[in-house]
Amino acid sequence: MMKNESYSGIDLFRLPAALLIIAIHTSPLASFSKTGDFVLTRVAARVAVPFFFMTSAFFVITRYAKNAERLAAFVKRTAVIYAAAIVFYIPVNIYSGYFREQPLLPRMIKDVVFDGTFYHLWYLPASVMGALAAWYLVRKYDYPRAVAVSAVLYLIGLFGDSYFGIAQKVPGIGGFYRQIFQVSDYTRNGIFFAPVFFVLGGMSADCRRRMSRKMSLIGFGVSFALMLVEAMTLHTFGLQRHDSMYVFLLPCVYFLFQFLLHFRGRRKARVKELALALYLIHPMMIVAVRLAAKVLHLQSLLVENSMVHYLAVCAASLVVGAVAVCLLEKYKTKKPVPVAERAYVEVDLNNLIHNVRTLEQIMPAGSRLMAVVKANAYGHGAYETAVYLDRIGVRAYAVATVDEGICLRKYGVHGEILILGYTDIRRVEEIRKYDLTQTLVDFAYADAINRQGRRIKAHLKIDTGMHRLGIDWEDLAAVKKVFAMSHIKVCGMYTHLCCPASRKPDDVAYTKGQIARFYKLLEWMERDGMKIPAVHVQSSYGLLNYPQLKCDYVRAGIALYGCLSAPQDCTVVKAQLRPVLSLKTRIALIRTVKAGDTVGYDRRFTAEEERRIAILPIGYGDGLPRNLSCGNGSVRIRQRCAPIVGLICMDQLAVDVTQITDAAVGDVATCIAAEADAVLSAPNVAARSGSISNELLSRLGERLPVVAK
Repeated sequence: MMKNESYSGIDLFRLPAALLIIAIHTSPLASFSKTGDFVLTRVAARVAVPFFFMTSAFFVITRYAKNAERLAAFVKRTAVIYAAAIVFYIPVNIYSGYFREQPLLPRMIKDVVFDGTFYHLWYLPASVMGALAAWYLVRKYDYPRAVAVSAVLYLIGLFGDSYFGIAQKVPGIGGFYRQIFQVSDYTRNGIFFAPVFFVLGGMSADCRRRMSRKMSLIGFGVSFALMLVEAMTLHTFGLQRHDSMYVFLLPCVYFLFQFLLHFRGRRKARVKELALALYLIHPMMIVAVRLAAKVLHLQSLLVENSMVHYLAVCAASLVVGAVAVCLLEKYKTKKPVPVAERAYVEVDLNNLIHNVRTLEQIMPAGSRLMAVVKANAYGHGAYETAVYLDRIGVRAYAVATVDEGICLRKYGVHGEILILGYTDIRRVEEIRKYDLTQTLVDFAYADAINRQGRRIKAHLKIDTGMHRLGIDWEDLAAVKKVFAMSHIKVCGMYTHLCCPASRKPDDVAYTKGQIARFYKLLEWMERDGMKIPAVHVQSSYGLLNYPQLKCDYVRAGIALYGCLSAPQDCTVVKAQLRPVLSLKTRIALIRTVKAGDTVGYDRRFTAEEERRIAILPIGYGDGLPRNLSCGNGSVRIRQRCAPIVGLICMDQLAVDVTQITDAAVGDVATCIAAEADAVLSAPNVAARSGSISNELLSRLGERLPVVAK
């Protein structure tokens, strides 16, 4: 989704940002105007490092994460670069007498952790610490509080940097900062400086709504002007100990970044690598230019003329950096592009959002969608599906187990998460910890949970005729007792309809009876002075066949994924839903079998004549029903049908591609198609296997990777 999109504006700005950093260390306007040089190097150029922080965070930090692999890869790569840079600058450190300083070991530890072993290398450990801090804050507190906490750290750092002249005059505060400076020479580091920019970068990535180009440009212009006034004021009064941290640097960089996000195109990977190379090697090029000037007796031109000096350093850095990037590109090991080469589930997120909006249009005013994402989102991938739904504004979810609910929270999903099924009372603390909502399956269960002494949220299940879970609809006394329990906050009530999909007169009458019983209980409660919580009755078919019910939630399951349970199902509302899931695999090999040869277990297929048989690496271990064997099922290859021959195995199956003469190894074979009413639609495939879409999809195996498009 968001993370894989190409933002060429970010890539292209890396190079100017790197050149601004070189300007900080060479002062190109110093020979001409001290004020101009101050504005360039101490104000304008200060956006560069925060921009790099935000760029790293944009591709690393997220509230939505299946795991921490992206963060771990970033930390590892940065640490490797840092270690290489330390080694690279050892000769310069030896020449400058760094290793003669005493006490050496404490100084080296401080430099490696905070300051960098050469003056510009502080950026690398700061990146690691900033990324780790931002990841923790975002995952634990979400963006508003993460921004607040990291902004407080930035504020603390501010008074040890540009505002130190004020801080040192306040009794006790000056001493506090002097203690900090015993550990780190600057507050411009990974504790105070970096985290807020990493949080802002992650927030920019996760935010679906982009600030307009005009607004971001205006915001940047105003913020930069205010930062310039701020910097000049601080400079005039001599308040700066250092000059990296300004109040208006935060909005300035944020608005700049929002503006750059509007420029899209192909990734500029080499620009990224070149910018990093410029950052790392430019101090060495400063030394090289000064040495060359001395040898050639050109100090007046190459050193004393600040602009020529700057241009010479930039030119040398660009040449050496470009050579380094080319060499690394030539000799580094190419990572293979990951592909779902065996079998995989493909989900169309555009169809998913279409279904959400379609269902919302059917729902009565005031009703909200509760997305049912149990059983790995009916095989669609709980992470891929729920994260996308959360991003588009769905704020209520239903799962079957406490572990499914915990996973959603760890993925970064917000809103209410209702556990529809039973949870062992020993796990009540986990329900509270992860802010889940538990279904109360009967009175004894509610009483047992209440006695655990942990305050949790719950929905009360009412049995109106399903006779599965819930308190009997006529037992008002039990309902009142549950509402009075001190450790349970009942914030919802619901019932489950037995046969809402059926249009048979008897089933319709029974369903209407269930609905009437539920609302009769609500009338009794109101008459008794009880406050009615959020209520919900409709599942997918409940909405499509009884759309007039005014409930607070609609529990949409199979309809959310664009399917009906069976192809013959007919509903009152003819919703234009779009299937979301395709099940695909690839041809592993093609072999020719002679007349009389058999294929597969139990020799259930015998070739009557010579046939071309393709072997597909998918089987009932992936959730494909075994009773689609022996011609009962088929797949689609190159837009043509290939019947399944022989028995489906746990991990593979065979199809006859004799009539598909151009079929080749590696071709995609579609087992379930995201197409309504197609031969390979989920309802049709399920029907051929003697089941329903709900079972077929929810049984798709965990070993199938989910590819979102």
